[in-house]
Amino acid sequence: MREDNIEDTIAAISTATGEGGIGIVRLSGSRSLAVAGKIFVGVDKIKPANYQSYTMHYGQIVDNHKVVDEVILSVMRGPKSYTRQDVVEINCHGGLLSLRKILDLTLRHGCRLAQPGEFTKRAFLNGRIDLAQAEAVIDIIRAKTDSALKISLSQLNGALSREINRIRRGLLDILVILEANIDFPEETAQTQDVAGILRRLIGIDAQLKTLLTSADSGRILREGLHVVICGRPNVGKSSLLNALLKKERSIVTPVAGTTRDTIEELIDVKGIPVRIVDTAGILKPRGLIEKKAVSLARNQIDLADLVIMVFDASSKLNQLDRGLIKVLKNKNVIAVINKIDLKTRIEKDKINQVFKRIVLLAAKSGKNLNLLEDAIYNFVYQGKLAGPEPMLVSNLRHIQALRDAQKLIAEARDIHAEKLPVEFITQNLKDACVYLDKILGKDFSADLLDKIFMDFCIGK
Repeated sequence: MREDNIEDTIAAISTATGEGGIGIVRLSGSRSLAVAGKIFVGVDKIKPANYQSYTMHYGQIVDNHKVVDEVILSVMRGPKSYTRQDVVEINCHGGLLSLRKILDLTLRHGCRLAQPGEFTKRAFLNGRIDLAQAEAVIDIIRAKTDSALKISLSQLNGALSREINRIRRGLLDILVILEANIDFPEETAQTQDVAGILRRLIGIDAQLKTLLTSADSGRILREGLHVVICGRPNVGKSSLLNALLKKERSIVTPVAGTTRDTIEELIDVKGIPVRIVDTAGILKPRGLIEKKAVSLARNQIDLADLVIMVFDASSKLNQLDRGLIKVLKNKNVIAVINKIDLKTRIEKDKINQVFKRIVLLAAKSGKNLNLLEDAIYNFVYQGKLAGPEPMLVSNLRHIQALRDAQKLIAEARDIHAEKLPVEFITQNLKDACVYLDKILGKDFSADLLDKIFMDFCIGK
């Protein structure tokens, strides 16, 4: 458990480590302006405590009358600030020494060093954002593609939260009817309302299914698609990786076994972040090093979301090819028939019998590489074009909570169909609301908050 107190005044460096044009030290809490007043001397000679909100002031940070740096001081008074507390941001030169000296001064004059994500945590605890929006902040910071950024911004703006609240209100409306029927069974109108419960439950189930439909694609946009390139030696795996990267990353030679270790890169495929891994050629190991390389390749295949199995179009399928086909027949595979610029000898019909996604290309020249990118895109979106509105669900915690709520709704429908007492339905609906509340942070534990915010950078 982290030892943090929302009443403390906290400070942290909020810009990335390293040299830069500008660096920011951020303060939040009731004593932010008082601490700033002890270390900041403005050219206007006015104390920070007297500055108006949303104003910026030029001056110097001083330590015992010695100038540390010239800065711009920003003031944002609560509750109209990021944390709903008084916030001060000291914009200084971006050198690490300057930032550390200013941070040290704030700590000496009454601030506590902020914990990871503590500024955003305060925004949540003070009611400015809900927990789903708070989690979107770290997703924005970590977004690797425009699509990933779009879904995170949508969640930060409350799109997912509004949908969850809409479903939650629907559940509460049903609970009102059921509770009234339990308390006042003699009221005919209420009894008649119960007859429409099934229709309402079906509607809520449909809303949950709509959210969950895009969950797998949303998770991939958030975390990246884990793709492994595999195949026997010398089919062109490294050439394919270089073509996708549009630069030479892997050494390409005619010698079998050149790639001994896995090589991983992050690429953007039509807006999808793809963590692509080039593995050693799967062969019968000739020594300890090759045995280790093949073992690593097989482990990567087991963990992959998608496998790109590469074949050499200029040669017939051999025992190694057939062995890999057997291993991968039940996995998500795009079969790539490489070297189509050479005379074709491979038996394509045998590959067609096993894999439904097949791309013919020439990795060295880049011919048809766009077809492979299209195949990866279609795998993520399941053959459907991404709509104009971003997907709402990408977080595994949210996905699991929605699935748990959906399961309870399905059970409630079964209970209703069997004409069991409505008391059984009410408990299911209350439990479903609890799962939805966990997404929004209406129901949370300190351990959950610690787990979520520990992944944040300290200054956010």
